[in-house]
Amino acid sequence: MDGGGERSDVRECSGVSGGANLELQKLQSFKVYRRRWFVLLVLCLLNCSNATIWLTFAPVADQSAQYLKVSLEDINWLSLVYMVVAIPLSFGTTWMLDTLGLRITLILGSWLNMLGAMLRLAGQDPLVSSEVHFILVMLGQTIGAVAQPLIIFTPTKVAALWFPDHQRATANMIASMSNPLGILLANIISPLIAKSAAQIPVLLLAYGAPTCIICFLATVGIRSSEPPTPPSASAESSGSEPFVQGLKLLLRNKAYLVLLLCFGSGIAVFTCFSTLLEQVLCVRGYTNDFAGLCGALFIVFGIVGAGALGLYVDKTKKFIEATKINMGLTALACIAFSVVSLMPQQKVAVAAVCSLFGFFGFSIYPVTMELSVECSYPVGEATSAGLVFVSGQVQSVLYIIILQALTKRVADSPQSTCGDAAFSWRVPLMVMAGLCSFFTCSFIILFHSRYRRLEAEEEATNRTKRFNSTATGGRSPST
Repeated sequence: MDGGGERSDVRECSGVSGGANLELQKLQSFKVYRRRWFVLLVLCLLNCSNATIWLTFAPVADQSAQYLKVSLEDINWLSLVYMVVAIPLSFGTTWMLDTLGLRITLILGSWLNMLGAMLRLAGQDPLVSSEVHFILVMLGQTIGAVAQPLIIFTPTKVAALWFPDHQRATANMIASMSNPLGILLANIISPLIAKSAAQIPVLLLAYGAPTCIICFLATVGIRSSEPPTPPSASAESSGSEPFVQGLKLLLRNKAYLVLLLCFGSGIAVFTCFSTLLEQVLCVRGYTNDFAGLCGALFIVFGIVGAGALGLYVDKTKKFIEATKINMGLTALACIAFSVVSLMPQQKVAVAAVCSLFGFFGFSIYPVTMELSVECSYPVGEATSAGLVFVSGQVQSVLYIIILQALTKRVADSPQSTCGDAAFSWRVPLMVMAGLCSFFTCSFIILFHSRYRRLEAEEEATNRTKRFNSTATGGRSPST
């Protein structure tokens, strides 16, 4: 029971023997504390807030460029800085999570997130010259980008340390999907508030105020990295492998390397889709509003799919089957998008394909992160899941560069709503669909692994039962 008198739910694995030692007592009875939902709530709020900070300016790029007196390319860098910063800092973040613990990492992330948001707001002070405005905003975005790996790598760790085995996938899903929810909110709130350049400071205040509340909740409310007693047998040894030794184990794990490469490619495909959607659709006469609708459907259906799949996997533990089936369906949706997006006046078909793409593709993100932990146990959760994210970021940069290099300028496109710069995306889309299909087939054929974490928990439970059986059998008849 928590020292503060906190109520807890107790999961009995077997009867407690009076002669059992401390380690066996831990295996016999696992407690889950109500406080776990508060930790999950703080992580969700922090993840959602960081995503809104990331994409504050993208939906209102023209107004932002006018207010900050810079070019659209400079405004794009306010978002791209997150990708640039995340890659080199990811290794340090995985070490911090598995070595220094969850509490320090989350609190540091919340303070950096708040500091970045406040610095953007301070840049709008009338006493600050207009030349310094953009510098302070970029500095604030950079600090927010430093906070992102501290936040986005945390869901698997929270699920492992605070939640029992039958709730881990669901907890991971809730925490992971709060990031795309933040992306969706940014795409809705930014255009609603910043209808003109003069309203950009109001927009920054709207995104900055919640960061202070979230930082207070994290600093005051998260009192420990883990609960007083573990929720499962695997939580006892979470992050037990030293960071460097964990990396060596991962590099020798064939199944993990297959997942690292193939699912990293999947993350890259989704990044390309989100980044290039408007540029792809405008060539065929689709408006920016319709492209925004397709992006919203992509995220909303993805969150719905993630919720359904997370509950299913928590109940059945069929991580591999769920991932392989959904990756196959995602590849089919990617192929369909590469075809229908090139057809004019097919709004229903394009919207439907974007919805299916999100439903099948987004839903496997939290499940695959859990699978990365299962196939690499006892390596720390932050290390195994974090490297998959790094693989996705690196491949995202490569894919965007390759796809943009394959575009061809359209000489005459009467349907285009792209303005002066209209490009043909036929070849890049086919290449994207081909890459998605290739890595999906590779994953389906090559990925085979045991559920190492679940097996360790089952073995621990069986060992306790055998001990209890032996202890009971050795008692005298009078007892």
